[in-house]
Amino acid sequence: MDEFLNAARKDLGYREKGDGYTKYGDWYYANVDKSDPYFKNAPWCDMFITWAVTQAGVQDYVGEFAYTVDHAKWFKKLAAWSDKPEAGAIVFYDWSGSGGIEGIDHAGIVEKVQGTKIFTIEANVDEVWLKRKERDQGKVVGYGLPRKVQEALAPQRGRETPDEPEPGALGRPDVAQASVAQKKIATVASPDAGPPVEMLAPAGILAVLICAAVLLRRGARTAVTSDVLGERSASGRRRKPAGRHRAVLI
Repeated sequence: MDEFLNAARKDLGYREKGDGYTKYGDWYYANVDKSDPYFKNAPWCDMFITWAVTQAGVQDYVGEFAYTVDHAKWFKKLAAWSDKPEAGAIVFYDWSGSGGIEGIDHAGIVEKVQGTKIFTIEANVDEVWLKRKERDQGKVVGYGLPRKVQEALAPQRGRETPDEPEPGALGRPDVAQASVAQKKIATVASPDAGPPVEMLAPAGILAVLICAAVLLRRGARTAVTSDVLGERSASGRRRKPAGRHRAVLI
């Protein structure tokens, strides 16, 4: 959370304008919630926190709020709520001392802890300032811990879909290699099955040529067409020829 604290320190000494206008409220209205221009002149302790976390790029762990009660409830819902301070935590106060979340009316950033004292950076304090404060914890309702939110989100963000393994990677054989292997196994497992189709094709073609030559010499060209090649059906496919040429592949 060092980036967050550094962003918060950068504007120490800022003071709101006479009509309650702040650049943080203006920024919040322009970038987070355009529902009401009232944000430009509204109490700005939590809007300043939202601005600082956005500058640091850690808004996912701290949240983006203008209303302190909702902000505290967000931390509690994420199991990131504590009664013990730490640097980078968001501190929530109830000036009436009720100790309940619904009574929260101010928030700040814990910069450091010394014993029972907390040293904070707070906006809209002493009516108009962004400044450092030293406080006891008597009015503190609790602390939101961005560190706990980050820890909770880390496992989810680490679940990335791995790239498809390359063929042969992770013990997965290449599909083409597996096909070749299967053909070899089939040939070995069936020694009586005769030669593979690839070996039959040249022999078949040679037989067709020999038969055709013999028949041509006898002047029986039509017999070659019907007996060897077969007749063409209505669908355009050749029917299997009958007789002695049944084994010939066409």
